[in-house]
Amino acid sequence: MSSLAQHYLTPEEYLATERKSEYKSEYADGVMYAMAGGSERHNLIVANTIISIGSQLRDRPWQVYPSDLKVRVPNSSKFFYPDVSVVCGEVKYADEHKDVILNPTFIAEILSDSTAAFDRGKKFLAYQQIISLNEFVFVAQDEILVEKYARQGADNWLYTKVTDLKSVVKLPSIGCDLILKEIYDKTE
Repeated sequence: MSSLAQHYLTPEEYLATERKSEYKSEYADGVMYAMAGGSERHNLIVANTIISIGSQLRDRPWQVYPSDLKVRVPNSSKFFYPDVSVVCGEVKYADEHKDVILNPTFIAEILSDSTAAFDRGKKFLAYQQIISLNEFVFVAQDEILVEKYARQGADNWLYTKVTDLKSVVKLPSIGCDLILKEIYDKTE
């Protein structure tokens, strides 16, 4: 994640700029960060995850979104584009543009070398402030590794690590299973 500007932008200035831009940028505490394009492997894992979860949610009134929809961390100046997000129930938007959601139940981030430290650090800490968020998953793209965090109260998260391609990660908050063989399909 690299900074586009080193001067402070308000959240409103960020949104106005972002909505006119041809590329995506995340925003944290007054600074806009350009997002690099994902690798083929990254995009396959994102697509496989969305297909798997989306097919399981087909007959439910819940929404699964790719990384083109921003999430705003409540009571903060942070906007992110999660790789995959799920909203259970009615979607709450930040404003009438309906391009920023406030209430994801589940988020998945596919890790890359360039973003892993930020995703695991400041971004994950920010996501934990979202009251509706009950489960969070990191998916490695350079090895078979899925790490799940499940909310166990206001400030406690239960960690589960899975490294076997034959494994299934249960996601009770959205009533789905992450089948590792499916999410790593065609990634060699």
